[in-house]
Amino acid sequence: MHPDGYLEIKDRSKDVIISGGENLSSVEVESVLLHNAAVNEAAVVARPDEFWGETPCAFVSLRDDVVSRPTEKEIIEFCRGKLPHYMVPKTVVFKDELPKTSTGKIQKFVLREMAKSLGSTRPSRM
Repeated sequence: MHPDGYLEIKDRSKDVIISGGENLSSVEVESVLLHNAAVNEAAVVARPDEFWGETPCAFVSLRDDVVSRPTEKEIIEFCRGKLPHYMVPKTVVFKDELPKTSTGKIQKFVLREMAKSLGSTRPSRM
C-alpha cells in the first residue's frame, strides 16, 4: 500500500512465493535476472522447502551470443547484489528454452511441476 492509499499489485496470486512468512513477487526476481547480460529469458517459481515452506527457483535460458556461460553460483551472486536475501533464488535451472504457449507466453505451470520434481531444497533428517 502506497502512502497515498493506492494498492500496487506486482504479481498474480498464484505466482507469489511464500518463503518463511514473506510474500515474494516472482516478477521482481525475474526483472533482476533479466538485467544480467547473459540471460535471455527468466521465470521464477516456488520450490518446496522443508524449513521455509517455499524458496525461489529460477529457470533461465541464456543468450546465444554468450561467450562465458555463467554458473548457478554466479547467477545467485548476481541476484544477491540486487535483492534482499530472502528473494534471492536458492536454485537456478538452465534450459535451452523455457516452455511457452503458442502465443509465446512462458508456461509457469510446467515450471512449477519441474520445480516440485526437484524435491525439497532441504533433505529430510529422518
